Amino acid sequence: MRRPLRSLAALACLVAMASARTGAGDGYVVELERWRAEREARLRAEGGWLSVVGLFWLEEGASRFGTDPSAEIVLPAGTAPALAGAFEHHGGTTEVRLEPGVSGTLSGRPVSRAVLRPDSGDILRLGRLTLQVIERGGRFGIRLKDADSPARREFEGLRWFPVRESYRVTARFQPAPPGKTLPIPNVLGQVNHLPSPGRAVFQLEGRQVALEPVLEEADATELFFIFRDATSGRETYGAGRFLYTEMPEDGRVVLDFNRAYSPPCAFTDYATCPLPPPQNRLPVRIEAGELAGRH
Repeated sequence: MRRPLRSLAALACLVAMASARTGAGDGYVVELERWRAEREARLRAEGGWLSVVGLFWLEEGASRFGTDPSAEIVLPAGTAPALAGAFEHHGGTTEVRLEPGVSGTLSGRPVSRAVLRPDSGDILRLGRLTLQVIERGGRFGIRLKDADSPARREFEGLRWFPVRESYRVTARFQPAPPGKTLPIPNVLGQVNHLPSPGRAVFQLEGRQVALEPVLEEADATELFFIFRDATSGRETYGAGRFLYTEMPEDGRVVLDFNRAYSPPCAFTDYATCPLPPPQNRLPVRIEAGELAGRH
């Protein structure tokens, strides 16, 4: 009975020490550490970004998949037959067809043939592998995940700057004209024009700076900031980081850079991450949030 009490006491001591070093309140530190633990758990999960091992763009017609190196979609050795099946892609519709004797499931049910909707819950499972159709700017591809991927097995955990409540800033929110969009490039060289409701203006390192968010969906309930700063490519991931905030209220929005985190491209070569627009490349150091990984 004494061990849990000692563990709780140790956690309370660590939180108190972190609070003293950073000037952050106990409740704030506990909440933030919980959020960070949940982020790491999502990465480590069976279907998290650490499990992504391939992305194969589809052409019109059939794309065979299996462990045979001559297949259009090559699966990890030992995970499936040499020829497991094929994806038939025509006019934006993708149908999977498994070879006789190959066992696969869709939504937990056995399947031998099915249409897979892009970016949906239509995920084909073959043993420890999953295959999902994605669509990016009119291009359709197969995202491959492996529950036993080397990246997932060897992951050593996330690293963070120390918590500093001074990096939880309240910004003035300047609304944009109705209908404004922001061109957001991605790692594929595509540009997506997303709604941008305004501009967050704040002070950092004695300088006035600004960031422009986008809305990922028309009915989004959060602002999405994609930014770079002077730590990018040094202490933090080179392409930039992500930050979500609540919607503005009374002309103000709170940006908590202690929650800034690396995009999926920091963990796999097969993600299709958006990149910061020019106006979101800040000339100041933001020594808060997620550090570059050891992987």
